[in-house]
Amino acid sequence: MTPRSSRKSSAGNDAPRRADLVIVANRLPVDRVEAEDGSVGWRRSPGGLVTAIEPVMRQNDGAWIGWSGAADDELEPFVDDGLSLVPVTLSAAEIEDFYEGFSNATLWPLYHDVVAKPAFHREWWDAYVRVNRRFAERAAEVAADHATVWVHDYQMQLVPAMLRELRPDLRIGFFLHIPFPPTELFQQLPWRRQLLEGLLGADVVGFQRPGASANFVRLVRQRVGHKTHRDRIYLPDGRVVQAGSFPISIDTAQLDELARSEAVATRAKEIREQLGDPRTVLLGVDRLDYTKGIFDRLRAFGELLEDGDLTVGETVFVQVATPSRERVEQYRVLRDEIDRLVGRLNGDLGEIGSPAVHYMHTSYPKDEMAALFRAADVMVVTPLRDGMNLVAKEYVACRYDGDGALVLSEFAGAADELRQAYMVNPYDINGMKQTILAAIHASPKDRARRMKAMRRTVREHDVADWARQFLSVLADAQPEHHKHLRPATED
Repeated sequence: MTPRSSRKSSAGNDAPRRADLVIVANRLPVDRVEAEDGSVGWRRSPGGLVTAIEPVMRQNDGAWIGWSGAADDELEPFVDDGLSLVPVTLSAAEIEDFYEGFSNATLWPLYHDVVAKPAFHREWWDAYVRVNRRFAERAAEVAADHATVWVHDYQMQLVPAMLRELRPDLRIGFFLHIPFPPTELFQQLPWRRQLLEGLLGADVVGFQRPGASANFVRLVRQRVGHKTHRDRIYLPDGRVVQAGSFPISIDTAQLDELARSEAVATRAKEIREQLGDPRTVLLGVDRLDYTKGIFDRLRAFGELLEDGDLTVGETVFVQVATPSRERVEQYRVLRDEIDRLVGRLNGDLGEIGSPAVHYMHTSYPKDEMAALFRAADVMVVTPLRDGMNLVAKEYVACRYDGDGALVLSEFAGAADELRQAYMVNPYDINGMKQTILAAIHASPKDRARRMKAMRRTVREHDVADWARQFLSVLADAQPEHHKHLRPATED
């Protein structure tokens, strides 16, 4: 069934239109919404990827291939708000084995430094291969002659080589949004060579940090045996694969404008009033994931209260934890652990009308998040491992007044760029406590100096700049054989 708010985009025998730019990602850039009358439509998904790619997609009449998010969803290609979308169907068993299994219980923990123990099951791998092949075949159908295909993230690592075999005329790029592990961790994978060879189907393989790119090149040299020189890999067929770091960013101008709006300013004031007008508001905003360091962060805050360094009422910690992967056992266990910790902190340290921690296990729209960023004196971003962490950049973008302090884990990709943040090792509880206190008690002049420098960084390197940089490098890959994309026009 095609959703009522969308129109089918087809060309002869219901085949999708051929596109000069094809995006391949696990999910479509829209979420299904059902109206009260039972009609089904689509709403644009939050997140930076569609924001970055939408302008260049429109300029090149591109297509986006992805899964709708529901099991056994047989949808025809359709157009939503001018974007050509090509759904790929996943069965309930494939969601369990490919998505929840191999992608999120094998690759995710392994790529995040084994914060949780990864599981290795042959059935999951078989589903991963099968689903990747389906995406590759769909891309081969949709891509025009000599088109550019940009494949995204850890769920799709076999697609480049599969697509290269089906359509050697294509220019193929791959970008990994999460960390890429060192040799000692990656070699645990029984299918390590297959994944490396899958990525080598791309002309350009992009990562968030230079260390991840170096890990990939080193593994290809050691495990596959190809000759390498710096960031280039030389294949026996004469192709050259380029690896590199392309740190992703945010739509800085849009967030800055939103933060300056009267509605957000009013809401930020209301939030502080609802919290009891404390002297200091600390804020954490994360997906509920064991890599985000939520438990250790709250534990450090609790110890600061117990030690008498901070006082309940004068200092409040607001933690927003967006629900995530609730069917995966490790995530259910984590939620229970954090629920118990918050309960203990508020029971032992809180007062009537003044809890130590305000904990919300929910998601909020963009304007409410901007108001929270405006209300918070100190943003605490302490993942144990993170490819980038855009929340840190979003906080900086919203602090147009030049005030506010960012406490940032050195293991987040954002630490490479936001060097003026108050850096912490999230495994060092005492060090985290000292750094949080330093951020709270910093002089207005020191805060302003740090924030001004970080705002300059996120303004000059926004999400559009990220997309332009990657596609520019990809355009230089074997240029004599491919079409040139039209750049996104400036507003």
